[in-house]
Amino acid sequence: MQNDYPNTVSYNRFVELSQSVVMPMAIFLKTCCLGTCTGISFVDSTPIRVCKNKRIKRNKVFKNTATVGQSTVGWFYGFKLHIVINDKGEILNFAITQANVDDRDPLKNEVFLKNIFGKLFGDKGYISKELVKILFIGGIHLVTGIRNNMKNSLMSMNDKIMLRKRSVIETVNDELKNICQVEHSRHRSFGNFIVNMIAGLIVYSFFPKKPTIRFETMKSDQLVAFY
Repeated sequence: MQNDYPNTVSYNRFVELSQSVVMPMAIFLKTCCLGTCTGISFVDSTPIRVCKNKRIKRNKVFKNTATVGQSTVGWFYGFKLHIVINDKGEILNFAITQANVDDRDPLKNEVFLKNIFGKLFGDKGYISKELVKILFIGGIHLVTGIRNNMKNSLMSMNDKIMLRKRSVIETVNDELKNICQVEHSRHRSFGNFIVNMIAGLIVYSFFPKKPTIRFETMKSDQLVAFY
């Protein structure tokens, strides 16, 4: 398509120029690409590795910014991407933190959950009585599973069903990494890392088909969710 784009620059020059539009891209993402809360939201974090573990000591690009963290898969070096989605698979908000930051810290920020209301479903890593009280004051009901050493708590059948469908946000994280390529080890500056992350989130927002939860109401007025 060189006839349509006669002034196309080289790849190296394109990478250099992309850093100059990081602010317009971020504004476009925040204003035009985020979804709308429906009252049912899911929150999760995913590791963003910047290099393999055996190359941590040799990594110079993220020497003073990236940190070592731990996920369910194991230890990694890089950052964390925290996202909140609705039942339609649309991203409602996101945050990028260092790898050693607790998953519950972004939820304590009012800006991160500014337009979120209703029920927020998360994994066992978000269990915190203090966090539940803080979110409840803001009109958000945090629903999580319980650990094996915890006492059982009463939970409605609808909440149990929605907790089982929390894998929808894991599918979103998988598409962000494998299709939108928000994670790779070829960054040569922190600016390029941010631009690539924002571009990947923008690309996902334009997907015609996203992971979605479909609801049907039974005669007993209970919701049945299909993924």
